[in-house]
Amino acid sequence: MSTPASRARSMLAAFGGVEDLHALIDTVPDAMVVIDAAGSIMSFSRGAERMFGYVEDEVLGENVSMLMPSPDREKHDSYLHHYFETGEKRIIGIGRVTTARRRDGSTFPIDLAVGEVLLREAQVFAGFIRDLTESHETERLLHNLQGELAHASRITSMGTLATSIAHELNQPLTAVTNYVQTARDLLAELTPENVDLVREALEETATEALRAGQIVHRLRDFVSRGETTREIVSLQRMVTETTALALLDVKVRNTNFITRLDPLCDAVLVDPVQVQQVLLNLMRNAFDAMADTPVKQLTIISAPDGNGMIRVTVSDRGPGISPEVAKRLFQPFVSTKDSGMGLGLSICHTIVTSHGGKIWAEPAEAGGTTFHFTVMSAASEGQV
Repeated sequence: MSTPASRARSMLAAFGGVEDLHALIDTVPDAMVVIDAAGSIMSFSRGAERMFGYVEDEVLGENVSMLMPSPDREKHDSYLHHYFETGEKRIIGIGRVTTARRRDGSTFPIDLAVGEVLLREAQVFAGFIRDLTESHETERLLHNLQGELAHASRITSMGTLATSIAHELNQPLTAVTNYVQTARDLLAELTPENVDLVREALEETATEALRAGQIVHRLRDFVSRGETTREIVSLQRMVTETTALALLDVKVRNTNFITRLDPLCDAVLVDPVQVQQVLLNLMRNAFDAMADTPVKQLTIISAPDGNGMIRVTVSDRGPGISPEVAKRLFQPFVSTKDSGMGLGLSICHTIVTSHGGKIWAEPAEAGGTTFHFTVMSAASEGQV
C-alpha cells in the first residue's frame, strides 16, 4: 500500500531524478518547500527540517497547510483554487511577511517567497522561507513597516502635541496675561478714560482667548484627521503582518494565537499604517496582561457591525481591568502598567475615531479583557 511519502517521491522521480533535485534543494541556506498543484508537499529541504521540526518523511505527501497557523491553514486550498481559476497572483512572484507554525504548535514570523515552474506539463510551486526571528536581515526586511508605525505613534504622541501647544499658545496666552494685568491696574483709578481703556483691554483679552481656542482646535484636527489617508486594504494582511511584527518579541512566542477573520469583511477603507498601530498596541497590551498567567491565548476576530462598518475584536486571557480604570481607559495618562505612560490606548482612540469608528473594552467571557474597534468596510463605499 502506497503512502503519501512514497507517492511524493514517485512524482519527483518522474520529473527526472529525486536524488539530484534534493541535493540541489538542500543547498538552499534557509527553508525550501516544494508542493504540487494540489498543495501536497513533494520536497522538504534540510533547512525546512531545522526550521519546522519535522523530518521529510513525516511531511511528504501531506498538505502544506500543516505548516501554517489559522486562518491560512484552513484557507490555503482556496488560495490555490482562486489562482487556478483567475490567474491572480497574491503571493507568487511577489513575496510577503507572514507567519508559520512549527511542529510544537508555536508560531513565528517568516519572509515567504513563492516561485512557480512547469515540469513536464505539471505545475510545481517552490516556497523559499526565511525565519525572521533568527535572520540577520530582520531589521532590513521590517524597517519600512516599523518606521511607519513608529512615525504614526510619534504623530499622535502626547510629547509632540505638548510641544506644539506650548509653541503655538505662547503668544496669545502672553497677550491675555498682559491685557488682564493692564485692566487690573486701570481699575485702581476709575476715571471715564480708564473705563474705556479697561473695556478695550477686555475686548482684546476675549479676542486672544478665542485665538488660543482656534489653535487648540487646529492642532486636534491635525492629529485626529489631518494625517489620515485612506485606501482599500486587506484586513487579513494587516493582521498577519502585525502579528509577525509582534512575534519578534521572544517573550510572546509561547502564546496561542486564534484568528477568525470573516472573508466577507476583508476589504476595509483605512490608513493601513495607523490601523496597524492600533492592532500592535492592543496586541502588546494583551501580551503584557498575560505575562504572569498560566494560559496565554490571544484571539483576533472580525465581523460585520452594521452601517457599513466592520468590527475587529482582540481578546486576551489576562487578569482583566478594574471597573474604576475601565471608565477612564482611553484617557491620556491612564495605565494599568506600573511603568506605563498611559498613552497607547489614547492613541488608539484618536486613530479609530479619526476613521469614523469607535473603540471600547469589556470583560472577556473566558476571563481577561476584550477590545473592540470598528473601521469602514470598503464595500460600503462602493469601492469593491
